[in-house]
Amino acid sequence: MSRPGRKSRGRAIDNTNVRAQVSDVTLVQQRREQIVEAAVELFSKQGFYRTTVQEVAARAGMSTGSIYHYARTKEDILLLALLSVLHSYATEIPHALEGVTDPMERLWRAVGAYCKVIDSRRAATVLAYRSTKSLPRKQQEMVKDAELETNTLIADCVADCRSAGLIRDVDVAMATHLFVMFAHSWALKHWRLQESMSRAEFLRDGFDILFTGIATPAGLEKYAGLMKSLEKAGAA
Repeated sequence: MSRPGRKSRGRAIDNTNVRAQVSDVTLVQQRREQIVEAAVELFSKQGFYRTTVQEVAARAGMSTGSIYHYARTKEDILLLALLSVLHSYATEIPHALEGVTDPMERLWRAVGAYCKVIDSRRAATVLAYRSTKSLPRKQQEMVKDAELETNTLIADCVADCRSAGLIRDVDVAMATHLFVMFAHSWALKHWRLQESMSRAEFLRDGFDILFTGIATPAGLEKYAGLMKSLEKAGAA
């Protein structure tokens, strides 16, 4: 079971693997945010290979020469975009879990935070599926490692539920994968899902299907109580 004050193994994903020629950390962060926003928009619309660095620079409001101070190659720009999404998971999920000790509620809040990030970064999420293979192998491995690291934020919650007897003795990695893929589907199938449900409804109904499918009798009873309390608080 989760313990008060427990720190997750997940960590913020930094982008120091992409070297900058500028020493001002704040400026680097600001400029890279501009670059990532522009790159995600253009890569999503035009495709990675058909988009030039010059176009990204222009869309970001920078000169072509200056963009190379913050990313050396177009692949570096794509890597920054993908790591920025993973950084959001690593930041938002721990924030959502602050002060929450009940293992079931922690899982609910972790998956909810994951879906919230997906909703705010839908284009970047889809881009990760489409374009990670465009990166050199070493950078692909960076993305994979970063994703596995953020997945521990969900895995810890699943493991705690299993230890507390709230779910069956399921494989934690498999259950984590299903919760993560469920969250990703909000971006991958948003064109269809948005016609019939809100993000809150997507989370509520999808989590219900996944959790009750692996819950023990004790878990089902506790789950019903959690949903009632969340509904009363307007959080479900």
